[in-house]
Amino acid sequence: METEAAKQIAIGLVMGLGTLGPGLAIGLIASKAAEAIGRNPEATPKIQTNMILALAFAEAIAIYCLVVALILKFV
Repeated sequence: METEAAKQIAIGLVMGLGTLGPGLAIGLIASKAAEAIGRNPEATPKIQTNMILALAFAEAIAIYCLVVALILKFV
């Protein structure tokens, strides 16, 4: 029974801390991209492309955490 409780705590920590970083990263990326577009509207396509790529990488980290949490849950 103790191992099940430890497993549940580990799952909670993985998902909680594992989504905190990407959440902050996505907010910072969007903020800086909006600031850059505001300063230089002509560069919007290039900024948007880089922003979407960075958002995908940040989101991938959260998905890795979800996979680890699911592995902990079912193994």
